[in-house]
Amino acid sequence: MNHTYRFPEEFVWGASTSAYQIEGAHQADGKGESIWDRFVRWDDHVLKGYTGNIACDHYNRMEQDVSLFKKLGLPYYSFSISWSRILPEGRGKTNKKGLDFYDRLVDSLLEAGIHPKATLYHWDFPQLLQDLGGWTNRDSTEWFAEYAGVVFNKLADRVKFWATINEPWVVAFLGYAYGVHAPGICDYSQAYQSAHHLLLAHSRAVQVFREGGYNGKIGLILNLNGLRPASEKEADIRATQRVHDETHALFLDPLFKGEYPQALFDFIGPHKPKIRSNDMKLIHQPVDYLGLNYYNTDLVAYDIHSGLNKARIIPYSSPSWGRTEMNWGIYPMGIKSEVLYIKDVYGNPDIYITENGCAMPDNPDESGFVADWDRINYIKSHLHALYEAIQEGANLKGYFAWSIFDNFEWERGYGQCFGLVRVNYDTQERIPKQSAYWYQNVITNNSINM
Repeated sequence: MNHTYRFPEEFVWGASTSAYQIEGAHQADGKGESIWDRFVRWDDHVLKGYTGNIACDHYNRMEQDVSLFKKLGLPYYSFSISWSRILPEGRGKTNKKGLDFYDRLVDSLLEAGIHPKATLYHWDFPQLLQDLGGWTNRDSTEWFAEYAGVVFNKLADRVKFWATINEPWVVAFLGYAYGVHAPGICDYSQAYQSAHHLLLAHSRAVQVFREGGYNGKIGLILNLNGLRPASEKEADIRATQRVHDETHALFLDPLFKGEYPQALFDFIGPHKPKIRSNDMKLIHQPVDYLGLNYYNTDLVAYDIHSGLNKARIIPYSSPSWGRTEMNWGIYPMGIKSEVLYIKDVYGNPDIYITENGCAMPDNPDESGFVADWDRINYIKSHLHALYEAIQEGANLKGYFAWSIFDNFEWERGYGQCFGLVRVNYDTQERIPKQSAYWYQNVITNNSINM
């Protein structure tokens, strides 16, 4: 028998994208080069040599995309802003045409009755600043503050929902420790220093927002995947704690407690970042919410050959769920565990799920339509887990599906599709999937049926 699970009256529903993954127009209207524009040109760094040069061509199709969002009943749309589109050299002279694009986007959304949610940084750092050291250069915190000020000055009269940085762990570790993402560096010391500067940059942007007297919310977005020891062996438990410290406590502790996890710094030794006397006070300033991106939960096993943490990651799924096209496990209750962990350990801040979704083996029919019931079941089960977290007292305020569109999936190119809307890259036709209509019904009713 079906049961209806109704969300709180003021619960926020939306869907998310990011600039480099959908905009294209990589050299249009005075835009500067970003680290991803550079990275995709390196041999063997992106599958099949794909780039985001065109992607979903959203830069040229923005009005029709907003019209589609309206038809699909999206109350909120979360997008990121391309730093190098606004400041082609990363600092100094602004690019009016770049600013005008986001100005038109915000106005178009508001005219369509859609609330804009803007993220200042989703991984596309200006290449000219990368040449000066990127996030390893302490000046990056001031570069980011300057950029934030330009954007707030243009858009914060209408945009009331802001994120500073999306997934600083990914920026620091996939970009600087593992070399999987731009700028493609493999150096743990640079990764940890970048992580510290990313937190400082976030905090400086919050300062700029507060000092500017802008109305609205501002917060930080973290990717917090679930972690479970692969066994009850002490070595596996310790390895899990190290991974947890690197992915969770490294960012949550400074933000909410004003300190770094000492056990982690003791373990990494010479890779510790350089920290100045006032840094922790600056990082430990209030945010209006925490954005939480959740996709999967992993088992962690001690492995002497597995990197700095000596930890091997093994995808974990609930029985009968299998894995996604990313080879990630599916464990819906993991999202509840993460939300309740934040509630219990960090003072129950307001939380928004800012990304959640899955890549599945979409099989379009002759008309291009995808009946993606596996994606629907994934999202529905995660929403049910979130409903339970709310019932247990978590201040969970909203949910943004990733993503509204199939898009450029970073080093994986276009092979994996997360979208509620299919994009035919040959024609740029947008074709809503079954999940888009299902999600529209969830939003309309503010509930799910299980």
